[in-house]
Amino acid sequence: MSQLDKREARERRHKRIRKDIMGTPSRPRMCVNRSLKNIHVQVIDDLRRETLVSASTDEPEIAQKVEYGGNKEAARVVGEFVANRALEEGIEKVVFDRAGYQYHGRVKALAEAAREAGLEF
Repeated sequence: MSQLDKREARERRHKRIRKDIMGTPSRPRMCVNRSLKNIHVQVIDDLRRETLVSASTDEPEIAQKVEYGGNKEAARVVGEFVANRALEEGIEKVVFDRAGYQYHGRVKALAEAAREAGLEF
């Protein structure tokens, strides 16, 4: 299976998942995107089409805490940051959107860190 096939399969899974998942003002969607070098997460209100909170290993504040942005340790740090930022904005509950990625490895580490920091999903 080529990289293109894998990416297309993930995109198909994401579209299928997104039919059922929607972020609302009371319970926004927390969407994860990962690349080989970084991991990004956004908390999105789909009704207003607005990103409420985001965190990424690209940010200097997070980048100085992690040695490399593409591992589980970095995902944990990003999960904590996004949870803290969401709680500061008054967001306590979110819908988790794994964007077609398997719930395992970095995606799982990010989700568990966000839960431990106080987000409910």
